[in-house]
Amino acid sequence: MKHSTAEIIVEYGPFPGVDGVHGVTYDGQHVWFASGDKLTALDPDSGETLRSIDVAAHAGTAFDGQHLFQIAENRIQKIDPATGHVIATIPAPGGGGDSGLAWAEGSLWVGEYRERKIHQVDPDTGKILRSIESNRFVTGVTWVDGDLWHGTWEADESELRRIDSRTGEVAERLTMPAGVGVSGLESDGGDRFFCGGGKSGKLRAVRRPR
Repeated sequence: MKHSTAEIIVEYGPFPGVDGVHGVTYDGQHVWFASGDKLTALDPDSGETLRSIDVAAHAGTAFDGQHLFQIAENRIQKIDPATGHVIATIPAPGGGGDSGLAWAEGSLWVGEYRERKIHQVDPDTGKILRSIESNRFVTGVTWVDGDLWHGTWEADESELRRIDSRTGEVAERLTMPAGVGVSGLESDGGDRFFCGGGKSGKLRAVRRPR
């Protein structure tokens, strides 16, 4: 198993009126982050926030190429980013204990925090297709180049982990600096991970190892 210290490339925030960063996703241009009662779009190059959508946004966030998906309490909302309207809702697999959210291969992948699981979910019905066990609390979830990564945050320790999507076995660990937590997690498809910083109100870009 590969193990290294995470390299933080840049920190964004804290942002005015934002007391916590939860879910994070990337639409190819902007980073969207969830902060309780809104979703905000950030330009990762300039660090400027561009617009926000007023919607319940308590945990993970995902983007399927057209719509945003957002965990709100015990449900997952499908949102039109152009209008901000919620156009569909499905039950969340953890019934309110849900954390990270990602889109890959036509499915939603949902972290269940304290149960230490990641569920593959049908985006139309909310049906659980399969579940992967982790041995740590699961926060953010993302896919990049066919690899499944998730964030962990227990006590004061946080990591990004690359795992085998069939067995849950850990293949690589990136340890965050002491006191730096990971709530949401998203890859930009290249060499950056965007990490929500929980109650710090910050968002961080971490270099993805090659």
